Amino acid sequence: MRDVRTRSNIMRIDGTLKSWNDERGFGFIDPTQGGQEIFVHIKAFEVRTERPQVSQRLTFEVEVNPDGKKRAKLVQQVRLTRASSRRRDSPAQWGTASYFAIPAFLVLYFFVAIVWRVPNWVAGLYLAASVVCFVVYVVDKSAAVAGRWRVSESTLIFLGLVGGWPGAIVAQQVSRHKSNKVAFRSAFWGSVVLNVLAFIALSSPLLSLLRA
Repeated sequence: MRDVRTRSNIMRIDGTLKSWNDERGFGFIDPTQGGQEIFVHIKAFEVRTERPQVSQRLTFEVEVNPDGKKRAKLVQQVRLTRASSRRRDSPAQWGTASYFAIPAFLVLYFFVAIVWRVPNWVAGLYLAASVVCFVVYVVDKSAAVAGRWRVSESTLIFLGLVGGWPGAIVAQQVSRHKSNKVAFRSAFWGSVVLNVLAFIALSSPLLSLLRA
């Protein structure tokens, strides 16, 4: 009972997540009351069901490291209203447009294959790369929740660039991973466009003419 009473007397602090390094799993909190920013590690979050978001409101306690530096512990995310949370987290925010890219590419692929006779191994490459990309996204999502070593964003972008982007789209929506980060999505869709353009260019007879 003594420990329970002591615990209830510890003051929790409100703050906002000022910065977050998703690959390394740490960031800094800006306390609402002012003062020095507080270091926070992913393992300090009591519930890790979703990736921390910059500007997200948090409550936490503070402890001092052996070297005298402060860090957050027992961090909790301040939940928005249920309706707002659904709007922010729902894969429908991006899902419709993202999924549309897959059948649109299939139509383009079959058209190019009929006109220019694309080798059969190209379809196998897209399928294999998509499966690998899907698995890597799911593993990275699990690592983000558990605070383990992460897959770099550059690796995720590269896997999409070499043909795994259809699997990445499915993984993003199914696991709700990397589906709301604007900077990553801009780079990701840029890689999709480059991949599609490369597919058209490599399949075109123009490449053979240039070699000749």
